[in-house]
Amino acid sequence: MCAKKAKRSSKTPATSKRALGLQTKELVSLILEHISQFKNASADGNDPEQLSKFVSETSQRLLKPKKYDAVRTSIQQLVNRLAQSEYNDCKLSTVAFLGPLYSYSHLATSQYFGTNIVPVPVTTIANVFENVLKDDADFGVVPIENSTDGRIVDTLNVLSRSPVSICGEINLPIHHTLLSLSSLTEVHEVYSKPQALSQCREWLAKHLPNAQLIDTPSTTAAAEIASKTQYAAAIASPLAGEHYGLNAIASKIEDRQGNVTRFAILGNQIPAPTGNDKTTLMVELAHAPGALADAMLAFKKHDLNLTWIESFPKPNHPSEYVFFIELEGHRSDTNVKASIHTLEKKTQRVSILGSFPRHR
Repeated sequence: MCAKKAKRSSKTPATSKRALGLQTKELVSLILEHISQFKNASADGNDPEQLSKFVSETSQRLLKPKKYDAVRTSIQQLVNRLAQSEYNDCKLSTVAFLGPLYSYSHLATSQYFGTNIVPVPVTTIANVFENVLKDDADFGVVPIENSTDGRIVDTLNVLSRSPVSICGEINLPIHHTLLSLSSLTEVHEVYSKPQALSQCREWLAKHLPNAQLIDTPSTTAAAEIASKTQYAAAIASPLAGEHYGLNAIASKIEDRQGNVTRFAILGNQIPAPTGNDKTTLMVELAHAPGALADAMLAFKKHDLNLTWIESFPKPNHPSEYVFFIELEGHRSDTNVKASIHTLEKKTQRVSILGSFPRHR
């Protein structure tokens, strides 16, 4: 081991960099060849979705846990993203999201699926679920929580009563941009949706203390208004600014750095386990002392880590709640199945909302 380290360190920085460049060139060539082979296999009559699963499962089988433990998760994530991209290229997916176009939901959709999709912007989160449920869209993208504002109530409300499953997630850093045709000193009005205005309130108070803050249905609508209104600005994404011909007069104006919105990917597929997965449950408890504490013991008993727990009012039952719970692991994992079995004995109802690869 020491001899190998000494041998590597004897190379000059330039030599090591050239070697890395050659390896990168070979890697790119192999990826392009893989993409071409995926397309050929699809053209020969194989279902793109099955091919995508086949690629993920093959890589998982080759990356034996003991031998490749240190890099297994990272490589598996890269292969899964490649397989998803190849699938999207061969089958143009229809994806519904909370519109309009150029919104943050649109941006999350593009980052997860790529641009080779049929975008379906809809007016409400409930419409996203309906499109997937009625097969008017292959997938849906909905915000589920924000690191600054917390849970997205509209999403949890529909999720609590919809049979649509969660099959993926994406964490989108939210950076607010002030867009306008005027200079910063000329701005008299600032338009945006209430959440965006709230997340930039301290910045606005400091830099535009006399400006009127005006709510709009979406950040895209705000950008459109600013493009037609003198001395007006919008808080929106740079993508919206480009579309409406606005200038970015201030960037990253959010009060809290690290503002992230997590989006759930809705669909009717069950992704294969990757070794780095999450499972989302909805749990209904008896309205009795200690019910939640007793339920939590099911996860401790089977050594499962929880990544998210959220209470939500139970419709038509004052002071009663259902709980959304996310845990590390796939629904097919032995300890996850065992914990759910234990949980079912301690609760009134357990619904598995989905298992999917964890996004970082």
